[in-house]
Amino acid sequence: MPEEQRRPDAHTASHQVVIAKYGTRVGARSEVYLNYPLYGEADGDIRMDYFVWLIRGSSGVVLVDTGFSPQGGSRRSRTTLVPPVDLLERLGHRAESIDRVVITHAHYDHIGNLDLFPNAQFLISQRELDFWGSKHAQRRQFHHSTEDAELHTLQELHAAGRVRTFSGSTRIESGIDVIEIGGHTPGQSALIVQTDQGPVLLASDAVHYYEELERDMPFTSVANLVEMYEGFDTVGKLVGEGRVQHVVPGHDPDTLTRFTPLRGVGLDDLVATIGTWKGSQA
Repeated sequence: MPEEQRRPDAHTASHQVVIAKYGTRVGARSEVYLNYPLYGEADGDIRMDYFVWLIRGSSGVVLVDTGFSPQGGSRRSRTTLVPPVDLLERLGHRAESIDRVVITHAHYDHIGNLDLFPNAQFLISQRELDFWGSKHAQRRQFHHSTEDAELHTLQELHAAGRVRTFSGSTRIESGIDVIEIGGHTPGQSALIVQTDQGPVLLASDAVHYYEELERDMPFTSVANLVEMYEGFDTVGKLVGEGRVQHVVPGHDPDTLTRFTPLRGVGLDDLVATIGTWKGSQA
């Protein structure tokens, strides 16, 4: 990461991060952690929750990922609690009003509703975009986590000039940086967001669960195991050096209990926030 993107300047804008759960499922630990028998532990149930994230600030709203579609979710027996677009509208943000979307990676549960954001410009790692247009995207170990129609939509949006790419890292605006981590997918990305409660790492699936990071347990779906481990190290370094104070993983049910519930919008137990926002009802 370039030095200018590592640390905010003294006048960095402050944002509010909104963590919004739209779906859930229950699986087995052996389905979640790579080579689980190596740990010598009994198998058991583990819940996986599904989120989209909003970054709200004086310059507007940035949406991070768009969740799974009805088709992508039902094909995999996922439970939809509130459709992502409906969830966003109940938070005060109609899909038509959102003009910036960051795609952390192109799995089905992160790009399922791209076509529902008609006025958005999208940002994705160049490496991620290239990979899902390559021959390897159709190989079983990769393909099972995607929907062909959704990848096609992503390519159509790119051809229409609505997808911007980056390599390594990029700054969306003062206080919001996107960094490429890799591991889970070739261009898996995360965001560092400055809030008045400290800097937040929206890890997405660079870290699915807190346990994954704390116990050095790679996730079962991995494009490059070395990069996944290096991603854990990167996150640990960001925290250790104080460049990140709060880590928000991609699927951990414990996430919402660690941050401030957003009350008064009829979405109790589904939404939490970090930081304040002038338009916030919290």
